[in-house]
Amino acid sequence: MLPDSAENLTQIIGIYKAYAVPMDFYWRNLLYIAEQVFLDPLPAFKYFISQEYLDRPNSYSGDQSKLRIWRGGEKAHPELLEFMARGETTAMPKILHHLWHDRINMEFAEACMQAMFWHQGMGGRFNDYLDSDAYRANADKAIRAYFKGNPLMLGLYKLFPEMMLEKVKQLSYYANLGLFWEVMAPVFFEMNDIYEEGGFKGVPDAMNFLVNGIFAVAGRPIYHHVFINGECHEIIPKSEGFTWLYEAALPYVEAVFYRTAPFRGTKSYNAQAGQVPAVQKDFIYGILYADVFPVGSAGIPPTLLMQDMIHFLPAELQEIYKQHKRGEGDQLIQLGVTFQRSMYNVTSAVIQALRCALLYPLDDTDPTHLLANRQFFEAQMDRFLCPEARLPQIQTADYR
Repeated sequence: MLPDSAENLTQIIGIYKAYAVPMDFYWRNLLYIAEQVFLDPLPAFKYFISQEYLDRPNSYSGDQSKLRIWRGGEKAHPELLEFMARGETTAMPKILHHLWHDRINMEFAEACMQAMFWHQGMGGRFNDYLDSDAYRANADKAIRAYFKGNPLMLGLYKLFPEMMLEKVKQLSYYANLGLFWEVMAPVFFEMNDIYEEGGFKGVPDAMNFLVNGIFAVAGRPIYHHVFINGECHEIIPKSEGFTWLYEAALPYVEAVFYRTAPFRGTKSYNAQAGQVPAVQKDFIYGILYADVFPVGSAGIPPTLLMQDMIHFLPAELQEIYKQHKRGEGDQLIQLGVTFQRSMYNVTSAVIQALRCALLYPLDDTDPTHLLANRQFFEAQMDRFLCPEARLPQIQTADYR
């Protein structure tokens, strides 16, 4: 969907790199919350990730990885560690850096998790399992182990068991998204390295790399383990057979790229006048439909991500931004548009991967197979017919 041009290639690869560095924190912190913080009733320090999780080896980079996607190291990225140490200023203690948001904004990652949690049933069997007796039994054991010796919380659990269970379900989505992004961070780092070596000749090369990457890691297990007093509780065991493609990647694309929810504080919506969809599948507030220009208001998830990415922009991308609009004065807006372009490139890869998995090769000569492919692509493109879709804008060079 994204036109093949030298600038588009530079933009999407540059923003993948700028995205991958905070993403390296996102996935680590999401797993830290799901596995360690768990049901802490006052999780004031859940964003203060432990050194163990900063050093946690990425399954797809480093010498220990069974499938090495990125040639870099397995621990937290050096640029991430450098930023965490200093922020934008070194004049404040760590807690003040945190309160001032001079840090990686985990609130964005949590907003993505909440979108997946709310737009349930977008693919795979993951959401169905959360309503199963097996899941309830595993969650019950973990809840009782976590609050062992705490009669107040155990009493609350006895009074409101569904409330606790719902929280555990949400934490399972923390784990789901963390395991999804653990793959995407090294993918984006490797794409940046390949681009700097001259390995990508155009936008289609970048899309095809993503398609191949999707298939390479499609079977990666999705699970949720909790560690309580040194003991591992398998709330969602690996033996359930949940996989990265169907239980994480596709639900993420559906929930975050396409759907999400209206951003609070930017516009008033009158549900009685039909301004909010009556059917969940009709939500069109994801990044593929987002108007990036109203961003900049406090607490809007895309703004938080853009503020994270601006710290890690490659010099080549900064030079492009200086040549357009208000130069450095609206870098957040420009990188937001670039990010939107890059996600259309990812969506193109997802659509092609789905076609590869479910239908027929593009060079298939069987007319019935070609018709099935065509009907599939038309159904995908129909999702961009609404006026909110940004496909016509991202296909023009003057959309900045």
